[in-house]
Amino acid sequence: MSRTRTALLAALALVAGASGTALAVTPGDAGLAAVPCTVDYKVQNQWDTGFTAAVTVTNNTTAKSSWSLKWAYAGNQKVTSGWNAKVSQSGTAVTAANESYNGTLPTGGSASFGFQGSYSGTNAVPATFTLDGVTCNVDGGPTDPGPTDPGPTDPGTPGTRVDNPYAGAKVYVNPEWSANAAAEPGGSRISNQPTGVWLDRIAAINGTGGKMGLRAHLDEALKQKGSGELVVQLVIYDLPGRDCSALASNGELGPTEIDKYKTQYIDPIAAILADPKYASLRIVNTVELDSLPNLVTNVTPRATATANCDTMKANGNYVKGVGYALNKLGDAANVYNYVDAGHHGWLGWDDNFSATVQTIKQAATAEGATVNDVQGFITNTANYSALKEQNFTINDSVNGKSVRESKWVDWNRYVDELSYAQAFRQEAVNQGFPAGVGMLIDTSRNGWGGTARPTGPGAMTDVDTYVNGGRIDRRIHVGNWCNQSGAGLGERPQASPAAGIDAYVWIKPPGESDGSSSAIANDEGKGFDRMCDPTYTGNPRNNNNMSGALPNAPLSGHWFSAQFQELMKNAYPAL
Repeated sequence: MSRTRTALLAALALVAGASGTALAVTPGDAGLAAVPCTVDYKVQNQWDTGFTAAVTVTNNTTAKSSWSLKWAYAGNQKVTSGWNAKVSQSGTAVTAANESYNGTLPTGGSASFGFQGSYSGTNAVPATFTLDGVTCNVDGGPTDPGPTDPGPTDPGTPGTRVDNPYAGAKVYVNPEWSANAAAEPGGSRISNQPTGVWLDRIAAINGTGGKMGLRAHLDEALKQKGSGELVVQLVIYDLPGRDCSALASNGELGPTEIDKYKTQYIDPIAAILADPKYASLRIVNTVELDSLPNLVTNVTPRATATANCDTMKANGNYVKGVGYALNKLGDAANVYNYVDAGHHGWLGWDDNFSATVQTIKQAATAEGATVNDVQGFITNTANYSALKEQNFTINDSVNGKSVRESKWVDWNRYVDELSYAQAFRQEAVNQGFPAGVGMLIDTSRNGWGGTARPTGPGAMTDVDTYVNGGRIDRRIHVGNWCNQSGAGLGERPQASPAAGIDAYVWIKPPGESDGSSSAIANDEGKGFDRMCDPTYTGNPRNNNNMSGALPNAPLSGHWFSAQFQELMKNAYPAL
């Protein structure tokens, strides 16, 4: 069953809680006098002397071509750096002004930015915000409903659709992953971070091998939720002929077992998610990674074609399976589906980009699904692409040669995940997806910190020296994907970090292997992929380069202590 998404109404009342969040509470009276602007200020991460915060400002008055948001701190907080806005401070007064690329703020439009700061003592949320001199989060109208009348669009009301499920919500911490992380030396620094729950085979629904099943996770989520909002992140990942271009992530179902996928995998998950017991949870599904893009990039006549991908394109079971999943899982009003959109190093070229959106739309309108069953898209899942290449842009040139001509970029249109995700979102809207779709970016392993991280641009000797000397992503080739040596934890999970981005997420749990370094017998349907072998010299999909994989890795999804330690060591921002 398809349904339209309900956007948050404009009028909001500010609630500052001990969680470090200015929460938006929506009124139920559509005739309420308009609040001129609203601000969602949330402390994302906080430690003894510092913090990071995410701010989203929404303009409900006349469209603006530039904007300036101001607030004052009651304590001794100091802003040290910012992104997506020019953030400055004088005494206790802070001003955040638009960048050149996000000055336009239409009526009903929002802009998001973030910053890092220091503090001592308490770190209270500012009480008042002004947008271009006008106080936000204040309604002067007489019809503001009281606390006993939250209204039908209150984001805390079970079954209500919200524009961004991550806004104003905590995110579920998987106790199984948390225990593995906490057991590692130094792991307690991140063991409270939220990660995805992978339902990668039928047995995972009820739990197997002593692990929690779906209901157990949702029951635990209800305990973690308390009185606030909470997002649970699920990975729907068991298509017939799964991941046709790789072996390490192959699944249990053969290419033709679409009926089994529907009746024994999707239907039981949908039944659990529809249980009224869980209606107060915001459930995010990331739907079938490494599937639909393969139908564009790894089929005949491409040089990267595989027989398995040709089979899956011919039988249509990727399209049917994703369409069925979107339709059935979208029946519950508190469920939000995000479809896999690969990553910039896979789909950023002209002949892949638009064609992938077309293929996703084909799936999103198959098996009874509609584009309204799609909340958004997710990029970089279980991958390593840098969030933001800070030392060069796609528009740079050296001695008359474009960055696009460098061996690393290789005529790609994008150099990092943020620019790719924002462009992918726009292309999806252009092709008929709802204008409000959002993006998720998996930042679990794309930090690339440590001693190898460049401190500035490369030398301008030639375009390759310039790019290679400055690039944050230190992989041998952008096509390398398995247990990459030198990788680090990326940005910590946070809501609304940039325009069009619903959240940075850790869908791939750090420390869980991408695949084994050598063949390991197993009953999980997982094969041995040479891209996980550190001695492998490559194939056309990584331009015949070394794999860059760490040695001695276990099966995909199994705990890989050595990788976890390296991810912490090379974290950026540093732990």
